[in-house]
Amino acid sequence: MSSDNNLQGPELPEALLPPGFLRDPVHFLAFGFGSGAAARAPGTWGSLAAIPAWFCFSWLPPVGYWVVVVVAFAVGIWLCGKTAEDLKVHDHGGIVWDEFVGMWIALALFPDTIYGILMAFVLFRLFDVVKPWPISWLDQYMPGGLGIMVDDVVAGFMALACLFAIDRWVLPVIV
Repeated sequence: MSSDNNLQGPELPEALLPPGFLRDPVHFLAFGFGSGAAARAPGTWGSLAAIPAWFCFSWLPPVGYWVVVVVAFAVGIWLCGKTAEDLKVHDHGGIVWDEFVGMWIALALFPDTIYGILMAFVLFRLFDVVKPWPISWLDQYMPGGLGIMVDDVVAGFMALACLFAIDRWVLPVIV
């Protein structure tokens, strides 16, 4: 007897995706070009996958860079909301477009070394996983696609603030 009969409830378990699910361009983007389909730590894989995508527009002047991030955020509200609705899971772990946008915010200082990129990644993942206030409150109480997106955006800005502080006040003392 197949265990597929156990999937008749209103929600699919997070590990299972409907057949052909990632062939839909909306779901493919919401799942970070497929990086969110990783069996373990999809948020981490999504954050890592955001880095090569970041290289495609990191060269833009600051206004252009922020336009890309704002548009990605606005589109992400719809992408993530639609994908969550189709999966019948509010914030499926595989939805990582929010990690993409959060990472792009954390990388906004345009780190020019692998160490800067690594620091942005580590700080963003720290804030995204630990979820200090107000991230935890936003994660719990914001509905739909906006709720999926906004906690990672705030985590990105918190990581960016830490990177700015390190760049302005810590590195000059050390160097």
